[in-house]
Amino acid sequence: MNKLLTRIIEKSVLRRKYASKEFYSSFEIAKGLRLLKIDLSRTIKDIVLISLGIACAVIGLKSFLFPAQFIDGGATGIALLLTKLTKLDLSSLLIIVNFPFIILGYNVIGKSFAIKTGIAIGVLALATHVFTLPEMTHDKLLVSIFGGFFLGAGIGFSVRGGAVIDGTEVLAIYLSRKFGITMGDVIITFNVLIFSVAAYTLSIETALYSMITYLAASKTIDFVVEGIDEYIGITIISPHSEEMREMITNSMSKGVTVYKGKRGFGKHGHVGDLDIIYTIITRLEISRINTEIEKIDPNAFVIMTSVKDTKGGMVKKRRLKH
Repeated sequence: MNKLLTRIIEKSVLRRKYASKEFYSSFEIAKGLRLLKIDLSRTIKDIVLISLGIACAVIGLKSFLFPAQFIDGGATGIALLLTKLTKLDLSSLLIIVNFPFIILGYNVIGKSFAIKTGIAIGVLALATHVFTLPEMTHDKLLVSIFGGFFLGAGIGFSVRGGAVIDGTEVLAIYLSRKFGITMGDVIITFNVLIFSVAAYTLSIETALYSMITYLAASKTIDFVVEGIDEYIGITIISPHSEEMREMITNSMSKGVTVYKGKRGFGKHGHVGDLDIIYTIITRLEISRINTEIEKIDPNAFVIMTSVKDTKGGMVKKRRLKH
């Protein structure tokens, strides 16, 4: 192996993992190379996602929202609102408004997140200052919908890259931990205040269109962050657990986890120990799995829960290779 590459692995990976060691075996160096490849791959992916997010956000701001004097919710909405009220440059206000959230993110989430967020917001501010984009449309409804779509896509891609270009969610995380309230309540309250100020200082019509922008951005963020598929976790409690397992693995080509259930009490009295089946499917497969469960055991107890995202395993059906 190249000596320079070996030194890079030793300094960047192995020293963190084995701080007290002076020399490393070939196995440890090979393992360090694998870890280095994973880190580099993750870093490149994050850079691409954040860059794509910044590009989408610039389009939303410069081609739609800013020319029409519409605003959005969150920190970006505050920056847009202050731009209309004070005539200060949008790029400067993006940094000023988000700076407290970057500091808060450092304390609440961590150093890496704060650095990536600070760089992302800085590049976003620079891009909004440097680039001049044409106004796409004068139709207010189209401006509010597509401005929200591009801005939401930008925020969503940045989140997938491990950063944010709107610091409101950092504040929501902090307040939810400190006072025990939900993040949704914090974000809704925050945005109600923003749109109320917009209605008073700009116009009610502008505030209403801005609310459409916020709704479009919110749904786009959910779409980008959580993906096209909506995953559903299925828990099946039935004495026919082995048949359920075979149905899921063979017929639906899904992975399953089997839990050992303890004795409980049901409508038929005390029941013995049984296996509990857990699997994850997509929203489009709910009808099919319900039908298959009904065929095996009409009295099966089935619990369905929403799953935000998945990694690994056998969630999507794959064609078997022969």
